[in-house]
Amino acid sequence: MTQPEGSAPQTLDFEADRGASRSIWIAGVLVLALAGWMGSGFIWPAEEPAPMRADREEPAPIPVAVRSSTAETVTRLFQAEGQALPDRDSVLRAEASGEIVEVMVEKGQEVAEGAPVARVESQSSLASVTRAEEELARAQREFDNAEELLERGVATADRVAAARADLASARADLTAAEQALEDATITAPFAGRIERLDIDTGEFVSAGAEIGRIVDNRPLTVTIQVPQQSLTRVTEGQTAAVAFITGETREGTVTFVGSSASSETRTFLAEIEVPNEDGAIPAGISAEVRIPTGEVVAHFVSPATVSLDADGTLGVKTVDEDDTVRFLPIEIERAQLDGVWVSGLPETAQLITVGQGFVRAGDSVEARPEQDATIDPAAAEAGADPAAQAAAAEAPEVTE
Repeated sequence: MTQPEGSAPQTLDFEADRGASRSIWIAGVLVLALAGWMGSGFIWPAEEPAPMRADREEPAPIPVAVRSSTAETVTRLFQAEGQALPDRDSVLRAEASGEIVEVMVEKGQEVAEGAPVARVESQSSLASVTRAEEELARAQREFDNAEELLERGVATADRVAAARADLASARADLTAAEQALEDATITAPFAGRIERLDIDTGEFVSAGAEIGRIVDNRPLTVTIQVPQQSLTRVTEGQTAAVAFITGETREGTVTFVGSSASSETRTFLAEIEVPNEDGAIPAGISAEVRIPTGEVVAHFVSPATVSLDADGTLGVKTVDEDDTVRFLPIEIERAQLDGVWVSGLPETAQLITVGQGFVRAGDSVEARPEQDATIDPAAAEAGADPAAQAAAAEAPEVTE
């Protein structure tokens, strides 16, 4: 519409427009609806769907092989490794200085007590003996004359006393000379075997010099170390079986048990005397000693069945009447090449021999006799629950 010239401009007014008013109301309603929808989650929170639960089946009993074991009375043994030592071992020394003029024995030779081994040059010693004998004879004559004169009243008692002193001195000189002559011959202090001889004819030796070694291994003395916890089981007078590394076996007697422990090892020295009259067993070799220390009721088990629990206790796994696994602590009483004797079990027990690594105390198992059972380790491992497998992994088998 054309506005007439000279007239004032006209202003548009929307408040009176019904269409504009309706649009405002519609926008307001939409804003309120949107705000209400967004806030509805805080007022009425939506329920979370329940988690899906998988039905878990109870694990089937794990098959294990068992063996019925009955306790027996066995001899308890104390075992130890030792060393065979000679009964006597001594160094041979020269008693006098001089040149070796004769060697009477050879290395390795058996000699009797007091037998001559070697002789040092003794000419000067022999001359000293001759001179001492003459001096003794003179002193004896002087003493006899003094006594005779005293009886006649010619000599005094002081002269007799002086003669008696000279006589005693001469006797002492003769004894010393004879001892020096005797020392010129080196003799064996006891019967034994010459293990070492370090002299030759013509060699000069000094008094006190070491010239050889003699050993007496009849009998032998086997030394062992006894732990402090076993000290009360070993006493003097006990019989011991001794097996030497050479294959020889002998029976000996405990002759000494120490009363003071070694500061380094906390063990006590014990000695076993072993007869060796023929000298067939050499000294210095190793020996195994077994000392019976009483009787005990025990079961014989394979080392493969012995294990440790979570606390490190040594024991075996058994099956009770309800086919439930039990772990029973044990104590090893005696060891052999094919097994060990253990105490701590009831008189009869069903020992798990196959599959014990896949079960733990409290598990239900399917026990099968050892002679009839064929246990697949893979199947047993598959049947064991994770907790049992973890326990088996933490309890390694012990093979002693």
